[in-house]
Amino acid sequence: MQYPTVNTKLVLLLGLPLGHSISPAMHNRVFEKLGMDYCYMPVEVSPEDLGTVFAGLIKMNVGGLNVTIPHKINIISHLDELDPLARAIGAVNTIRIKDGKTKGYNTDGEGFVRSLEEKTGISVQGERFFILGCGGAVRAIAMTLASKGAGKIYLCNRTLSTAKRLTEEINEKVSDCAEAVEQTPETIKPFLQGCDVLINGTQLGMHPNVDKSPIDKSLLRKDLIVSDIVYNPLMTKLLKDAQELGCTVVDGLGMLIYQGAAAFQIWTGVEPLIEDMSEVAYRLMTIDSEDIKS
Repeated sequence: MQYPTVNTKLVLLLGLPLGHSISPAMHNRVFEKLGMDYCYMPVEVSPEDLGTVFAGLIKMNVGGLNVTIPHKINIISHLDELDPLARAIGAVNTIRIKDGKTKGYNTDGEGFVRSLEEKTGISVQGERFFILGCGGAVRAIAMTLASKGAGKIYLCNRTLSTAKRLTEEINEKVSDCAEAVEQTPETIKPFLQGCDVLINGTQLGMHPNVDKSPIDKSLLRKDLIVSDIVYNPLMTKLLKDAQELGCTVVDGLGMLIYQGAAAFQIWTGVEPLIEDMSEVAYRLMTIDSEDIKS
């Protein structure tokens, strides 16, 4: 085991609460295995203290940061520069510090895309996506899908006006490929039938509401790829329903792993050990699947 010294580069996770984050275990496993003098640590910060704490941290030997709820939007005002995709998304989850300057990125969408492509063998380009929900994760996923050449993105949300606003942003900022869909079984069916991938971007199905699904099983079909950003539990009711029909399913933990891998490369310039990150993440989920969350 390598112990920190005055030369150790710190990588920090800012958020609140962070008691059950699996990110430190994933990153520190890779730092240790690659023999890198880095240490990943969680730092709980309240919204009112964010600016003060961040200003102090970047004066330390910090090589980069992750940012999670509730700071992904408010951190932007404290940064020197934004990656274009992060600017379009309007949220940051990764920060690189180089030559005293801070630059914000958003790797959430990249994490989702890499997980989807690795587990299914498809390429995003030209595919048609049906996404349930319009929260922060969906913004990142949809913007990234559009930037990678998705053929069509249908956004379905309980509040139709919210879906319409996000589709307008995607079409104006990234690519003219998004359309809002009203959330009723009758409206969903014809749009979903023409899609290749269904994504649940809502919290329906998350522990403790494990008996909930965001969509009726009758709307699914065998040749549909079904993905869920929820990873607690790993197999949500939606994924179980889809698997029973013979669909290819993608759990939500892969998104967490690959967004972390993308952040690792931004901080260090080194390709991370995906297999090690995955082993740690899935082992921790198995040990305590009811309590772990990012």
